[in-house]
Order: sequence, then C-alpha cells, then structure tokens
Amino acid sequence: MSPSNARHAFVKPPRAARRPKVSTWHGVELVDDYAWLKADNWQDVMRDPAVLDPEIRAYLDAENAYCEAQLAETKSLQDELFAEMRGRLKEDDSSVPTADGPYAYYSGFVAGGQYPLIYRSNRDGSGAVVVLDGNREAEGKAYWDLGDFEHSPDHRLLAYSIDDKGSELYSVRVRDLTTGEDLPDIVPDTRGGVVWASDSRTFFYVRLDDNHRPLQVYRHVVGTPTDEDVLVYDEKDIGLYVAINATQSAKYITIDAHDHRTSEVRIIDADAPLSEPVLITPRRVGHEYSVEHNGDKLYITTNSHDAEDFRIVEAPVSAPGEANWREVIPHRPGCLILDTILYRDHMVRLERENGLPRIVVRRLSDADEHIIAFPEEAYSLGVHPGYEFDTTNVRFVYSSMTTPAETWDYDMQTRNRVLRKRQQVPSGHNPADYVTRRLYAPARDGELVPVSILYHKDTPLDGSAPVLLYGYGAYGISIPASFSTTRLSLVDRGFIYAIAHIRGGKDKGYRWYTNGKLAQKVNTFTDFIDAGEYLVAQGLTKRGHIVANGGSAGGMLMGVVTNMAPDLFLGIIADVPFVDVLNTMLDKDLPLTPPEWPEWGNPIASRDEFSIIHSYSPYENVEAKTYPHIFAYGGLTDPRVTYWEPAKWIARLREKNASDNLVLLKINMEAGHSGASGRYEQLREMAADYAFALKIAGLAAKQKEKAA
Repeated sequence: MSPSNARHAFVKPPRAARRPKVSTWHGVELVDDYAWLKADNWQDVMRDPAVLDPEIRAYLDAENAYCEAQLAETKSLQDELFAEMRGRLKEDDSSVPTADGPYAYYSGFVAGGQYPLIYRSNRDGSGAVVVLDGNREAEGKAYWDLGDFEHSPDHRLLAYSIDDKGSELYSVRVRDLTTGEDLPDIVPDTRGGVVWASDSRTFFYVRLDDNHRPLQVYRHVVGTPTDEDVLVYDEKDIGLYVAINATQSAKYITIDAHDHRTSEVRIIDADAPLSEPVLITPRRVGHEYSVEHNGDKLYITTNSHDAEDFRIVEAPVSAPGEANWREVIPHRPGCLILDTILYRDHMVRLERENGLPRIVVRRLSDADEHIIAFPEEAYSLGVHPGYEFDTTNVRFVYSSMTTPAETWDYDMQTRNRVLRKRQQVPSGHNPADYVTRRLYAPARDGELVPVSILYHKDTPLDGSAPVLLYGYGAYGISIPASFSTTRLSLVDRGFIYAIAHIRGGKDKGYRWYTNGKLAQKVNTFTDFIDAGEYLVAQGLTKRGHIVANGGSAGGMLMGVVTNMAPDLFLGIIADVPFVDVLNTMLDKDLPLTPPEWPEWGNPIASRDEFSIIHSYSPYENVEAKTYPHIFAYGGLTDPRVTYWEPAKWIARLREKNASDNLVLLKINMEAGHSGASGRYEQLREMAADYAFALKIAGLAAKQKEKAA
C-alpha cells in the first residue's frame, strides 16, 4: 500500500527559517519558531493580497512549487478524476423554482459556466429571465462569490452581495429588476446577508469592523448615500456574532447576537423599519433561543429549564418576555429540535433522534402531528422553507450516500408529496452498485459512535481496501450522510468512504456536542481514532490503510489524531486546518478568537483552559517521530483559519518528521476559507485531494496500468 518515495527524494522541500518568538502564559514558556509567517498587516492582506510581505510570499510560493512537483506524476490521474467528476455534473442544472406571489425564483448554471445564474419566472414557470449572471459578473476576477440575493417584497429590486477576494468582506449592490441595471447603492464590508423591510425601499445588513467582526446592524434606504446609513444595533461584547434574518411570515426582522452557547434576539416590525428593536429576553450564559412568528404570537425554540435538546414555547408579540412563555412542545431528551418553521396553519420542525433526521408537521388548529421519515440506515434530510407564509406546501430534500438528491413538495394538509426533481448524474449512476451502512463504533468510554460507510458492491471486505475516513466534530455541526458525486471516484477505485459522526457534533443530541467541547474536547479526537480502530477490528481495512480527511475545525482534528495515533493512518488530508489553536486563542485581536472562547476555552483568562488546549493543540504537540503522508491546504485571504496556521504546522512537521513520507502544503493565493470559487476549479481541488489519496494508497499506478 506504500508508494515509491524515489521521486520526492530528489526534490528538496522548502525549509522555513526558525526565528524563535518567546512568550510566557501562566508560567509556561511558549517558543514559536515560525511566528514570523503571520504577516503584521494581515488585515490589509484580507483586502488586498498584493500587500503581503515579499518574504512570506516567497516562502508560500516555494511551498506551492514543491507541492506541484511532488504531485506532478499524478497530473494525468487528476485530469482523469476531474473529467469523471465533471461528467457526473449536469452542467446546465438548475434548482426547483420557489414561488413568491406572482413570480418564482431559482438558480442555475449554463454548460461551461463556473458561476450561478439567478432567474425569475412567472409563478407557473413561464417567461423565465436572468436577473443576475454570475459568469458575466465574475469576468476578469480570480475569485468571485455570490453571498446572498434577496428580492424586495414588491419584486422591483434585487439586493445581492459579492466577495471578490475570498476574505468574506461582501459588498451589497442593488439591481433594478425592471431595467436590469445596478443602482448607485454599494454597501462595502458587510457579512453578506440582506433583509428587506415591507416598504421595499429599506434593507438591513451587518457590517464587519476593522477586525472582521460582525457586531453592528445598519439600515439602508435605497437611493441614499451609504455613509448616511443608520446604526440600528451595536453589540459591545466582541465575543458575540451578530446575524440578521426574517421570520417566515416576513412580519419581523430578527437580530440575533450569539456565540456557541448563548443567544439574545431582538425583533423589528418589518412594517415599521424605523422602529427600535424589541428585546425578547435578555441574554444569560448557556441560554440559546430562536424566534418565529404566527398571528399575535411568537414561537420560541429554547433550551431553558434544562431542555438540553430544546423545547418550543409561545408568547404574545406584545409581551414576549420569558415570564409569558407557555410551553407548546415539551423537551424530549435525545430528540434534538434542529429547526422550527411557522406557516399560517402549520408548524414544521426538523428533529434528529438516534442519529437520523425527520420532519414533524403540526396543525396549529388542533395540535395534530404526523412524521415524515425514511427507511434507509443513513440519510440526509433538509427543509427548504420557501418564501411564502400562507401555504400548505413545504419543500424538503432527501438523499443518502447511494441515493442522489430528491426534491419533494409536500402538502401538509393532504399529506400528498410530489417529486419535483431528482438529481441527474449524466455519466450514469446505479444505486444498486453501491452499499451504504451505518455502524456503531465503541468508544473507549463506552459510547457508541455512529459511522456511515459507502463502498462499491464489488469491493472486497477482507481488510485489503483502503478507507477514507472523514470527520469534523465541532460547533454542534453534524455531517450528513448525503449523496456526493465526487466521492464515487474514490469508491469506484476500491476505497471505502466513511464518515465518523464523532462527539462535538449533534448527531446524537445536544449532549453529543457538549461532550466534545471545552474540557471534554479530547472525546472528539479519541472518537475518531476509535472509529478507525473499529473499522480495522471489523476486518474492513488494516492499520496504516486509512486516509483521514477533515477541514477547518475538522482540520484541527486531523492535526491532533496525527500526533496521537500516527501509525493508524496512511495519510492525512487537512483542508484549511485549524492547527495553531493555542496561539490563535491567545490572540484576542484575531477576527474570530473572542467568539470562539466558549467553544475551545479562554487560555488567556484560565490556566486550566490554557493547559487543556496546550495538551492537544496540533502545532505545539508536533514531535520527533514518524508521521504519515500529509497534504495541507490553506487560503491566503481566509479570515476563519488564517493561512499561517497550516504554513507554520507544515514547517514544524518538516523539522520534526522522522519519516520520508510526503509533507505537502498548498496555499491558494487567490482564495479564502472555501477554496476556489468556480465550480470547476472546486472539482480540480477535489481531484488533487483524491489523487494524493490514491497515490499514497498505491492505487494511482494501478489505475494507470488499467487505463493502459
């Protein structure tokens, strides 16, 4: 299973200069040899990558050149993988139109186009026109991302947001849908989201400060100078994020200030956009809640009164405080309420129980409920609320690791469902050729970790197959067992694809999240290792045959398990990896550090939390030992996981690694956290990841021989 190392033995890898920076925290001395890779002007680099320090740029360029040289022999394989992935993509695909009054809106692509188009048609689907052409807007730009697009209630204007550097600094523009021309209004440095008031002239947005923090809500009136925009809400706690939204009824605009354990919501009457925001209930640490609306009531999904997996209460709009909350849906331990949507006559909630999602529809007039669920062992289910409130229709999307996505419209009154779209795979896909299963891996403390696996029916289950094991495990985010056309390229070549639903996510309720954060964060890492060990124990693979993959916080997971159990893994693919955890959490000036303290701990204020993070932080715990093959990816303008995190990690690995396995770093010099913006360039990046996995598994050569 090991590839030849002959090629890369002749190419000298870059070596970053060691310039020790010493700091002392709680009596512990930290020595950071590669701190210089963090640009002093990083805020400016986010806005203009050209101002990056030339020495840092030269080092990153050298890493990119080395990475390209090491993967050069997989170029034909990458091209082959890309062609396969593109062949499974319906190039002129489009979403199902979503009705709103006389019109319907949807997005789509044209063959050969990298970016989406936004369409508007009549409600019956006739008369479709393009209101925004992403390919035309992106011409001449190395990066282009459409953040949000929202039509005004009277359908005359379209507010949309664009990021053209990958730094998530979105500029909002306004388009006249009658003429197709943009108005002079340009609002820079926003978080991207836009919410219209009922007058179709006023919209709200969140502005990012100089440290890239979303703390202020502003109100803009179309046709007025943006420097006259009115500050509506100013969050003083830099440890919170601020977001805006609208209730499904479109009656209220919501302002949500939150971190990873606390939230506080205010509402603005959309019919009175100049009115002051009304507080629902004051924040208190550990209380999370969200707000929906129906008639003269607000419906609040809350974890108050020890409702760990949430309950739903109602309160009068006129007196929304907690003293007036009346329970509607009680807390059921182990049954996590993920989302709540209110329509005129129905409440829809998305729940997860025993690791699987389901939809519950409740008729408001008599509290009658019924469930929409599915029989497969592992699947993904999402609700698309749509634009309308006075409707009996709710849309949901279902898929599994073998079943392409299906979009259904469901009548909540008659219980009839209509299939609106089934994802097409132009090159062909037969679900019967694949097997998906849900396993439960025993963790070392007795918990059972769900593992979703996918493999080709002809793959031998005798331990000879390599496994790509994916994991995330943070922020309560659950990785769905959904359909992916790209992973078929690995599975068709003999890989078993597995997702470990480890603690830190909410796959088994909110407890699954809290048992994988702060002082219990180690459970995330040991769950992933135990899942890999279980696949070995079940005879599905062997030690040293597993390629682990994760990104962002999942990239931190990659760094930790590489230190903890390097011999379990053949290789590591770490996408935008959060591997410099301790130094980042000690730097209160970085964009996301204060809001992240409730997730990881505050090592500045707490000696204990410093010690916990120090014990696992990947960068600090790189040692002189044998490491598996490693491929790390970062983005120069990434505000979430800054480029210097993977750069420093790889530099230290180069210094300490006792093996001659590949240690590669690729920094996209024209993108941020999400990588390349164009859909084909995203496939190119995936093809490089998979070519790396196939190369180190020894399957790249086999595939070449097969093709010959």
